[in-house]
Amino acid sequence: MSVVESKLRQLGITLPDQVPPVANYVPFVITGNLLVISGQVCFGPNRQLADAHKGKLGGEVDMAAGQAAARLCAINVLVQAKAALGDLDRIVRCVRLGGFINSRPDFAPLPMVMNGASDLMVEVLGDKGRHARTTVGVAELPQDCAVEVEAMFEFA
Repeated sequence: MSVVESKLRQLGITLPDQVPPVANYVPFVITGNLLVISGQVCFGPNRQLADAHKGKLGGEVDMAAGQAAARLCAINVLVQAKAALGDLDRIVRCVRLGGFINSRPDFAPLPMVMNGASDLMVEVLGDKGRHARTTVGVAELPQDCAVEVEAMFEFA
């Protein structure tokens, strides 16, 4: 078992099956030694969107649910990375995460929500999980998801 998958197991995380794209895009692109993962929404292990992860931060979704949604997005990013690379131990570095938070216009603590994804990357990958990041509030996300996360990894 890979080091990364062993860490996931220690955290009680089982990677679910890959979700196919729902529109005209691919789930990931490899160019050189970079892996770019398309935005992943907060589907749970059953590949469903929980009611707690639908809606807007600062509205019907509270901070804890938003952070949990961001964590699920990060897990789904790792699902795509495994599909692309075959072995998560090939990851040299999480270069960047981009977070999109479905939020009310007056909801300011967007970075705290996105920490749900960032914290998971560091928990799973250690120092290789430390990354650059962008977090933005948006008016709407697919299926009224609370959070969507995209990623870029360097791999060997």
